[in-house]
Amino acid sequence: MTVMTAAAIEEFLDEVFPHRQGTIEGVDEMRATMSLAIEDEHLRPGACVSGPTLMGLADVCLYVAILAQIGPEPMAVTTDLNCHFLRRARGDRDLIANARVLKLGRRLAVGEVQLFSAGDEAPVALVTATYALPEMD
Repeated sequence: MTVMTAAAIEEFLDEVFPHRQGTIEGVDEMRATMSLAIEDEHLRPGACVSGPTLMGLADVCLYVAILAQIGPEPMAVTTDLNCHFLRRARGDRDLIANARVLKLGRRLAVGEVQLFSAGDEAPVALVTATYALPEMD
């Protein structure tokens, strides 16, 4: 069961993480979807989306999926992130991230994120990540 809406998470992130990139498109049970409008600052030579842009959106998207389950927690932090770049992310299309929480424990959350160039069915990257969760009362 989600405990935060996409709007509530956006408001929370505006407070604690205002420099993040991307827009929350939706949250659901153990899932979140975000998009990022690609600008010149996100591109590397060859007009493809840079690796740091892909990893950054994936990290925030999984954080959003976790927040939807546990509520507003600024100290849920990334402890591990692994990115597999599968194909070129097009610089002329928005980037879409679909996160899924695989395990939500008392101290750790583990999830995966698939990233897509908007309109393409094949993912451009697959990210797995682990977050340390603070002790809950």
